[in-house]
Amino acid sequence: MFYHQISSLINSNHILILIPRIVSVLFIFLQGVGMLVYPGGTIHDITSEGYSFASNFFSDMGAYAARNGEPNYLSMIFFSSSLNLVGITFSFYYFALPKILGNDKINYILSWIGTFFAFCGSICLIGTGLTPTDIVFDAHVLFANNIFYSFLITALCYTIVIYRSKILDKLYALGYLIFFISIFMYVGVLQFGPSVSNGQSALIFQVVAQKLIVIIFVFTVLHQTFGFSKIKIDCSK
Repeated sequence: MFYHQISSLINSNHILILIPRIVSVLFIFLQGVGMLVYPGGTIHDITSEGYSFASNFFSDMGAYAARNGEPNYLSMIFFSSSLNLVGITFSFYYFALPKILGNDKINYILSWIGTFFAFCGSICLIGTGLTPTDIVFDAHVLFANNIFYSFLITALCYTIVIYRSKILDKLYALGYLIFFISIFMYVGVLQFGPSVSNGQSALIFQVVAQKLIVIIFVFTVLHQTFGFSKIKIDCSK
């Protein structure tokens, strides 16, 4: 009852196609501006100027103070805003999917499992943006890591759901499979990768791995919107 009332308010073309595209572009823009205004400093070199794509984590932008000790208010605002936008958007995006792709009992159950973990991941996205790493480090790491643990399960569920649904082309199931494999590999990096305290090469490895998974994340969402744009979808049925 509650689900049908909420889903009837959702314009599926907006929440599954238009809004994710706009938010993806906004995310890239806000992150880019955040990098431009970041004062400077990395874990191993607090004297470096500006943001280093290979040596600064995304989370460096969300800190209250930059690595060089200067105030980081602007970068923090852009970083936090981008993650809040994505977290809220994903909550609605995945809420709509079971109605579209849950066309049989197995798909319906799997899609809701995927959506549940997507909600968890969305909360973690928002939590990551609201927990400056230099003030509440443990909470920030907890939220940041659980983004990927949560969406790992989501990606697996929706790879199966999209493949079985026959609503979207198999190409989009392949896209989600690549997404799943990429997150699985990144979770391996989180668990077994070199510690950034081991030196500059370890830092670069971790930072570049993080950048790659975020890029794949964004392009997976954009890729799926093209699949939904090819079919007639209605969340109000």
